[in-house]
Amino acid sequence: MSRASQRVTAIIFCVFLAGFGLLHIILPDRTFSPVENRNLAQRPAFSWSALLDGSYTADLETYLEDQFPLRDGWMGLKNRYEYLLGKREFHGVYLCGDTLIHKIEDSSRAEQNIGYLQRLTELTDVPVYIGLIPTAAEVWKDKLPAGSENFDQAAYLEQVKESVPNAVWVDIAGWLGRCAHEPVFYRTDHHWTSLGAYYGYVALMEAMGETLPPLDAGETVSEDFYGTLYSTSGVHWLEPDSIQWYVLDEGITVEDVYGGETHGLYVDSFLGEKDKYASFMGGNAPLYIVRNPEAASDKKLLVVRDSYSDSLAPFLSQEFEEVHLLDLRYNRTSVAQYAQENGIDQIFVCYSVDNFVKDVDAVFLGQ
Repeated sequence: MSRASQRVTAIIFCVFLAGFGLLHIILPDRTFSPVENRNLAQRPAFSWSALLDGSYTADLETYLEDQFPLRDGWMGLKNRYEYLLGKREFHGVYLCGDTLIHKIEDSSRAEQNIGYLQRLTELTDVPVYIGLIPTAAEVWKDKLPAGSENFDQAAYLEQVKESVPNAVWVDIAGWLGRCAHEPVFYRTDHHWTSLGAYYGYVALMEAMGETLPPLDAGETVSEDFYGTLYSTSGVHWLEPDSIQWYVLDEGITVEDVYGGETHGLYVDSFLGEKDKYASFMGGNAPLYIVRNPEAASDKKLLVVRDSYSDSLAPFLSQEFEEVHLLDLRYNRTSVAQYAQENGIDQIFVCYSVDNFVKDVDAVFLGQ
C-alpha cells in the first residue's frame, strides 16, 4: 500500500471515530432499551476513591458500551455476521431456523427442590398435584443445533415423579410432546403460548378425572410480539409472534391482593408495550385471586407458580370458582399454611422446569 493510501485510510478511520464520538456527545443518553428489554447504564459519578479502586473505570466502560451510538443496529449486524460464519448460540439462546430456544442448564438446587415437594405433601391434607412444564428445549429438541448442550429435562421429570409418590402427577410433558407439531411455544419468547397453556390445562383436568375441556375459537390480539429471547439473544431479524386469547373474561375478576387492584383476565394496555405477555392478568404479582361465580365447580385451587401460569389462569377460571396464584419469588409464604387458612381444596404446583431447578424460594413449599 502506498504512503498516500495509508494516509487516506488513516484519515477515514479518524473521521469515523470522531463521528461516533460526536454522536455520543450530541445524542441524549437512553435509560431503557426496548430491543434488549433492560435498563441501560448511566454516566457514573466521579470520585477519587472510585477511580483508585477501579470501580469508576469499570462503570465508565459499561456506560460507554450501553450508550454507544446506534447500538441496536450494530448488535444486529454483528450477530448476522456471526450467523453467516456458522454460529448458532447467542448469549445462551439457540437460533433454530425461525425459532429461538433458551439453553437450560443444571442447577445445584435441583435435587433439594424435589425434597421440598415431598415435604409439602407431608404438611397438608389437601391433594397436591405436580405439573412441571418442560421448556421448548425439551419439547422441540429436534430443532436444536447438532451437538448442542442441554439439561435432560425428561430424566428430571421422571425423577420428580418417582420421588414424590404422595402427589398426583400431571403429565404436561406428555401432552406438549404429543402436540409438539403445533405452536405450543412462542418463537421469540421462553413462555408457552395460549395453545400450550391449554394443553397444560387439559393435562390437569385429566389428572383430576374431569372431562377434557374443548378449545373455543381464539382471538388474535397482537401480531407484533417480540419476547425475552429476542431481547436476550440479539437475533433481531426474526418475524414477530402473535398472541391469542381464548377465554372471555366476562364476569371474571382478578384481584391483585398486594397491589390493591381488581381487573379482568387481561390488561389491554400491555399490548402497546414491549412486554406484551404481561397482558395476561397484568404480569407477575405476589398473589392473584381469580374469581368466576359461573365456573364449573365451587372449588378453590391454589396454584404455586411462575409466569407460565399467567396464560394458564384464564383456562383454570373456567373450572374453579376461585384460583389463587401464589408466586413464591415475591410472596414468601408457607404453602401449607396458606392452603389451610384460605379453605383451599386442591394445590397445583406448576413451574417451568427451568425455573424450578434453580428456584431459591422453593423452600417455602416445605414449610
